[in-house]
Amino acid sequence: MKKILLATIALSMFATPAAFAQQYRGDHDQGRGHGRYEQQHRQPQMKKHDYRKRWSKGQRVPSHARGNRVDYKRHHLNAPPRGYQWVENDGQYLMIGIASGLIAAIANAGR
Repeated sequence: MKKILLATIALSMFATPAAFAQQYRGDHDQGRGHGRYEQQHRQPQMKKHDYRKRWSKGQRVPSHARGNRVDYKRHHLNAPPRGYQWVENDGQYLMIGIASGLIAAIANAGR
């Protein structure tokens, strides 16, 4: 009985460091985006010329493609509600959520 008990304790002592090392590696990799979820659900990186398109309501505009903020009065646009702003992007005025980048309204820039 003592031999079985001692063998079990010895085995658990050798297995514990390996389990901790494996867990640490998993935590470390998740922070760098090497996990399975990140590889399957990674958004494709947009190049600068990829965002020049026709936008539609409900789409999310990436932060690098949000264009220049415009004065809505000067361009005869409706006042944006709190938390929104008008931006100009490739011939279109987009009313987007400041935090989310979701398009709430669109107007043509009349070029």
